[in-house]
Amino acid sequence: MKILQCTVPGQFDYEQAERPILLENTAVIRIRRIGICGTDLHAYQGTQPFFSYPRILGHELAGDVVEYDGDGDFKPGDIVTIIPYFYCGKCVACRSGKTNCCTTLKVSGVHIDGGMTEYLRVPSYSLVHHYGLGYDALALVEPLSIGAHGVGRAQIKAGEYVLVVGAGPIGLGCMEFARIQGGKVIALDVNEQRLNFCKSNLGVNFTINARSADVLEQLDSLTQGDMPSVIIDATGNLAAINNAFRYLAHGGRYVLVGLQKGDISFSHPEFHKRESTLMSSRNATRDDFEYVMDCMRKGLVKPETYITHRATFDQVKEHFASWLDPANATIKAMVEVE
Repeated sequence: MKILQCTVPGQFDYEQAERPILLENTAVIRIRRIGICGTDLHAYQGTQPFFSYPRILGHELAGDVVEYDGDGDFKPGDIVTIIPYFYCGKCVACRSGKTNCCTTLKVSGVHIDGGMTEYLRVPSYSLVHHYGLGYDALALVEPLSIGAHGVGRAQIKAGEYVLVVGAGPIGLGCMEFARIQGGKVIALDVNEQRLNFCKSNLGVNFTINARSADVLEQLDSLTQGDMPSVIIDATGNLAAINNAFRYLAHGGRYVLVGLQKGDISFSHPEFHKRESTLMSSRNATRDDFEYVMDCMRKGLVKPETYITHRATFDQVKEHFASWLDPANATIKAMVEVE
């Protein structure tokens, strides 16, 4: 079978490998779709934490079950997506149901080789039935679930102002589910094309260009002096993360969905006097996956909105760098595997 491996930052190579064999409590799936996400892009650039090379990228996946061994009701030919966060089931996080932050978590395509391949073996517990959704939609469930999980952490109440910093695919997902929860969404980004996408495609209430000299004043005006009671960072940019502390309402919650390598810093007195809550949001759970799929089936989230670029598996090496170029306005590149 053919695989595509990121050998070093900035370099992909196609290679041949043996098709994986079925083991106990695993499944072998034939990959049909691979969504390209920020983690893949950062890995290619050499800026992704928790990463080593060479690595087969890819964890936004959809495909067909080829072989299956497990306790579930899956069979060969079933169309599936996977929850690509492989957990131990025994640690303190897993015992409390937080398998998304298992102490020994292995994320497909990050800590271990992923789905840029024709066949992939995964734990049988990671499979998710298609529930009537097609390959494209299924490959988008994982990134949207990350947004849904972050929004769930924030516990948004109807009518609250929610500032989402970063209008990439994860940020867009955060905006979608904040809107569904009744939040008044404000998108903050440096890219005017992406801000326009938020308005025209997602119905976001308000947008602000982060390069503006008066971001604080605009937020103050939009919120009638209250400031956003929820801030969600989806940039993973250190300056953006640190800067957004200034925008938080008294009594507000700040959720870090984006990830970067350095240390965050903020004024303790300013944070303290607000009695603010700071939390991280890592990956997603099966409940998040099922919620996202339900929203898709109800038409609350339209997966086709996100896909702006397509390529075949054989074209990924040629096109990948172009998806990093802001001029190409890539929201989501979808790879089709025949």
